[in-house]
Amino acid sequence: MTWFLDHLDDVMSRTEQHVYLAGLPLVLGLIIALPLGWLARRYRPLYAPLTAGFGLLYTIPSLALFVLLPSVIHRQILDPVNVLVAMTLYTVALLVRTVADGLGAVPEHVQQSASAMGFGRVKRFFAVELPLAVPVISAGMRVAAVSNVSIVSVAAIIGIPQLGLFFTDGFDRSFYDPIVVGILACVILALLFDVVIILLTRLLTPWLRVTGARA
Repeated sequence: MTWFLDHLDDVMSRTEQHVYLAGLPLVLGLIIALPLGWLARRYRPLYAPLTAGFGLLYTIPSLALFVLLPSVIHRQILDPVNVLVAMTLYTVALLVRTVADGLGAVPEHVQQSASAMGFGRVKRFFAVELPLAVPVISAGMRVAAVSNVSIVSVAAIIGIPQLGLFFTDGFDRSFYDPIVVGILACVILALLFDVVIILLTRLLTPWLRVTGARA
């Protein structure tokens, strides 16, 4: 506790950096995964190639990706952009299948009813299909959020500032206080991400609260 209080500024600074590196890719990954998931659902022959192809990205070890990306996107190895790109790719890898399956879970009769009411394909997607798919997509986002918080810490090995540096610092000095603080901070951050996603899901699906209240 004493070490934590003595280094509170460092903890807060690295927490902010961790939030940025883990949180922004969640948003970017979702934006990219939405059209890809829609394509996978709309055109059935594309489902397997898109979901399997992007799923393979997740099998790439994070440290290898952090090291290889700078030569691909022409950035310095210590540039946080490398981590942002890598985490966005991992997020897309997790969410493409989730988005496709979420859209696929929308009942056919609901889509037909929307079309009968004069909804075009685009309007039906944003007004009917996407809102109804939110609970499934939210579940995928929660998994991606926890995964991002964990994987970002690996970037400490190449010197990217964030909570993972407490792990490397502690191991280098055989000093456990920063390791414990880093672990607890990552756990708390993952829980906060999860709570935010749950609250946003409740905000975007008010009909589920009404249904639950009636039940």
